Amino acid sequence: MTEPTVPSPDQGPPRVPALPSALADPRPVMAVGTALWAVVLVVVAVRSLLGTDGLGTTVATCAVGVALGAIGYGIFFWQRRTVHGGSGRGQQGIS
Repeated sequence: MTEPTVPSPDQGPPRVPALPSALADPRPVMAVGTALWAVVLVVVAVRSLLGTDGLGTTVATCAVGVALGAIGYGIFFWQRRTVHGGSGRGQQGIS
């Protein structure tokens, strides 16, 4: 059994490799999540129109899920556009 290597103080902290760009980009996850809320909203709204009782709260929940997904994606897009446009001196460093 070998002893674990401990970096010496002059080497600094260990280097962590960067995430691949496909894993670091949150846009696909946000788009899929919002699309799923939209699909469930349509299904629940149709069931509600067909007379299944007790779906009013579910329809509202799905609508809020779609709205929050759209708002979150809009804020993310706005921040990226501001950073890439150079007009956001105080913005977060989102690449």
